[in-house]
Amino acid sequence: MNEGKEKRPVRTYSPRLSANTEDMLFGLRPVQEALKAGKALDKVFVEKGGSSPVLEEILSIAREQGVNIQYVPAEKLNRLTRKNHQGIVAYISVVNYALIENIVMDVFSRGEDPIILVLDSITDVRNFGAISRSAECAGVHAIIIPVKGSAQVNSDAMKTSAGALHHIPICKSEDLYRSVRSLKDSGLSVVGCTEKGNKSLYSTDLKGPMCLVMGSEETGISEHILTLADNKVFIPLKGKIDSLNVSVATGIFLFEMQRQRSLLV
Repeated sequence: MNEGKEKRPVRTYSPRLSANTEDMLFGLRPVQEALKAGKALDKVFVEKGGSSPVLEEILSIAREQGVNIQYVPAEKLNRLTRKNHQGIVAYISVVNYALIENIVMDVFSRGEDPIILVLDSITDVRNFGAISRSAECAGVHAIIIPVKGSAQVNSDAMKTSAGALHHIPICKSEDLYRSVRSLKDSGLSVVGCTEKGNKSLYSTDLKGPMCLVMGSEETGISEHILTLADNKVFIPLKGKIDSLNVSVATGIFLFEMQRQRSLLV
């Protein structure tokens, strides 16, 4: 769902000197050792044109682990930290990422219906944290986010989630379309929350194995992902403003889903 009428520029990252330094690593050896120790890194920023054997090893390990690598000018790294960064700055994730295949298999093996939430390019950290809090309270089994073009999973997200990120698995996907396609092939019904929907939330069956897809703040669900939806659903609105904040819309969907499922108990 779009968050409002105003069209804001898409931001993948906005550097701030007040960023949480406990989330940040800088310098070749610290980043190298963190990767070797199995620390989950959210993003790695590398100075364009940089090259050394240590850097090449870092990039190789980061790619193997599916870490988002961005090549940026030195000026951007200097804005992130005034210390000697040696051409590299990394952010430590506050969670360890899970494999969605394992989660779905485990939920089915327990005789339960998987409920998976897919966030298509939700870039605002506070929205992501608020969504995670609602998802954990609503019994969602896992959240899938893209490797690139997603909010940082950092201490700000953890704080906004009220600690929910400690309790709900987060999965990263190199290709959201393929991930949603795989979930659909595994027997999950795909529901897209979109203003372009042709079916009201309150007349949609939200029971059974389900994959709920929520779109970005600016553009909604990507068109190619929307083609996978079994149901394209909207939230009926009565006021003059024609859209909801994405975290609010997600909460409404999830708890309508739980209301319907509670009728089966």
